[in-house]
Amino acid sequence: MQIIIGIIFHFIGGFASGSFYVPYKKVKGWAWENYWLIGGLFSWLIIPPIAAWITVPNFTQIIADTDASTFGWTYFWGILWGIGGLMYGLGMRYLGMSLGNSVLLGFTSAFGALVPSIYYNFHPAEGKTTFSDLLNTSWGRIILMGIILCLIGIFICGRAGVLKERELPEEKKKESIKEFNLVKGLIVCIISGILSACFNYGIEAGSSMAETANHLWKAAHPGETINFLYRNNVTYVVLLWGGLTTNFVWCMFLNTHNKTFNDYTSKQSPLLRNYLLCALAGTMWFLQFFFYGMGESKLGNGASSWILHMAFIILVANMWGFVLKEWKGVSAKTLTTIIVGVIIIIASVALVGYGNALK
Repeated sequence: MQIIIGIIFHFIGGFASGSFYVPYKKVKGWAWENYWLIGGLFSWLIIPPIAAWITVPNFTQIIADTDASTFGWTYFWGILWGIGGLMYGLGMRYLGMSLGNSVLLGFTSAFGALVPSIYYNFHPAEGKTTFSDLLNTSWGRIILMGIILCLIGIFICGRAGVLKERELPEEKKKESIKEFNLVKGLIVCIISGILSACFNYGIEAGSSMAETANHLWKAAHPGETINFLYRNNVTYVVLLWGGLTTNFVWCMFLNTHNKTFNDYTSKQSPLLRNYLLCALAGTMWFLQFFFYGMGESKLGNGASSWILHMAFIILVANMWGFVLKEWKGVSAKTLTTIIVGVIIIIASVALVGYGNALK
């Protein structure tokens, strides 16, 4: 039952992440850096401490009592993840939600799922899954098979993008994706996918904050045998400060370079509507990790949780890709290719879930 609940939480988080960019598409009259920053302020600065305040008693004291090394590494991984998140936005501009998410999150899935387990091979920690565990146990090998299958699915989705690039004339490609550019998009998404995995490293680096929240909660609820559902919310506050730093500096640079500061107050655009859409997008974006933390409390922060989270995002993003007609006008072969890729990703989710259940 705990496994099923964990998978459901990961699906909700994946749905939030795979859908958050949709409100941005409705913003009118603003440059990309304007709506990305306003939405980001909700994602990285406003919503995380509110969520922690609601769910984690004395979360500010937990952060204040954290040693400098833990705080520093959590913030550092947040900065690197912030670069990946920044490039995520660019990837969506160039490739669209369907193909962009498939390519980008494929790399994020592999690096985020495997690197921590490789790290714990050299620095063992109680309760942490090592790469040797994955190789030397039946459940671990099933999880690895699921990860490999997921990457195969990503490759096939990417192949569909290449076919789309060859088939459609430029004006047709840009009907749904105004700035479609396969080469730029692939470069940006590959780099972003690798750096975005740093979020998982940040969760690991700040795990002592989550454990403190978990111990305090168990002390206040002596009859409970499960882990605290919201323990990661305190870690997110520090981790997302790192993401805020990177994105704020870059968006301010673009505002200066492109002379787009006036967009924030220009009455030529629907200001209230734009701010509300950005607030919605930013809040939805944070909810992916809110529910990821809940799923992680049920499944553990190993390869299983990360790959499930990423796979669900890819599935939802591809659903939106079809709804927004990003594949309109392609041949039956190309459409079949993207559908096959998505089906393989679904199968990888089932494999990872089964492996985790055996564990």
